[in-house]
Amino acid sequence: MDVNTADAVALRHLVDRYAMTVDAGDGDGFAELFEPDALLQVYYGPESAGPPTETRGRDRLSAIPERLSGRFDRTFHFVGNHVCSVDGDGATGQTYCLAHHVNQTAMGGTDYVMVICYDDTYRRGPDGGWRFAQRRVLTQWTETRTINPVPPSAAATRKE
Repeated sequence: MDVNTADAVALRHLVDRYAMTVDAGDGDGFAELFEPDALLQVYYGPESAGPPTETRGRDRLSAIPERLSGRFDRTFHFVGNHVCSVDGDGATGQTYCLAHHVNQTAMGGTDYVMVICYDDTYRRGPDGGWRFAQRRVLTQWTETRTINPVPPSAAATRKE
């Protein structure tokens, strides 16, 4: 299906907001990006490697950003390619992402990087806005990197 410019921009904005709400630790904002009964499935490795972790519904989804900020000092999701197809009030899409998960120490720290392909199903709501009906987080591979210490001036901009 062809995608008009307005839908393409709105869907890209949705996937960008997903990344930004996770990184900001904004559970309420994160949950609002999903339909009330939405399903988030996280696969750690190939889909054939085992069942995904599943989270369904806004109440449970809203806890995800806080859970991440409890495990990592900061996260940084860099969204790359996004393609989508729209059919009426439904759409599908794929998004590439490099998800950085940083733990810092005075001597530097580590960056756990997930290379992700999101496989999405979107739904347009009665308000005309797009939301996730289902998002599958397909981890392509991971790596752990050593990072340098953060200069004091940069540390001031860290998420609290």
